[in-house]
Amino acid sequence: MDLETLINQATQWEEATVAVAAAEDAEVLEAVSMAVERGMANFLLYGHKEKIETIIETNHPELLKTESVKILHTDSNKESAEEAVKAVKNNDANALMKGNVATAIILKAVLNKEFGLRTGNVLSHVAAFEVPGYERLILVTDAAMNIAPELDQKVQIINNAVGVARSIGIDYPKVAPIAAVEVVNPNMQATLDAAVLTQMNKRGQIPHCIVDGPLALDNAVSLEAAEHKKISSEVAGQADILLVPTIEAGNALYKSLMYFARAKVGAVIAGAKAPIVLTSRADSAQSKLYSLALAICSAKK
Repeated sequence: MDLETLINQATQWEEATVAVAAAEDAEVLEAVSMAVERGMANFLLYGHKEKIETIIETNHPELLKTESVKILHTDSNKESAEEAVKAVKNNDANALMKGNVATAIILKAVLNKEFGLRTGNVLSHVAAFEVPGYERLILVTDAAMNIAPELDQKVQIINNAVGVARSIGIDYPKVAPIAAVEVVNPNMQATLDAAVLTQMNKRGQIPHCIVDGPLALDNAVSLEAAEHKKISSEVAGQADILLVPTIEAGNALYKSLMYFARAKVGAVIAGAKAPIVLTSRADSAQSKLYSLALAICSAKK
């Protein structure tokens, strides 16, 4: 599977609607245009109507003629975020997308006790990478939300990632808790957590997947490296999901894949009542399109 296949999967759901908070952003509207052209979803665009229309008239005039796009005026980014979240809460949309608005503002709306999308679960970032020369998509979690997750949080992060993986056709994903080494070291908390997560999975406490660790990154993704170190594991060398120990490790891995390996990526926030596309303002329209596809597939599941 690659990210283009993911887009094709997303187009199979005719009822998908995405609510965009603060849509007055050229890259966001480029992604919306690409998604509409592919028949991926309908869009509710919340934000300053005149600014949104100006960008559309300049770059994507066809969006003003389609019933797939509806522009709803708001007076501030805060109002845009709240109205977009309410649309998802009220089942007028299946997924939420961040536009030209600060992450803190949209997350505050998501976590609002009255109209937000809280479930009581940990929210976590799940990124699906298409790496040149690697034969399949690989998911990385969590590179953006949880700073130094404890064991119980890691369980929920795995559950979130497994849900995303299953939504794109990886029915029984293999999860590798990543550490610096592949053996348990009492002085390295990541290895202790990995060992406990492995045992919890064997006892059915983390379902619908196979967890095995600790594994170093090379042993998780390379059969040759795993065989060289004589690691016998159902996960080693063939992991579908890489669970990183901290946000620093995840962020470095994420950006290394992007800038050194030239990987393509789509990412969502999972764990809320609906998937959230929380891309960076620096992300390309193409990356935003992949993220929309991942969100729509997750929402459908």
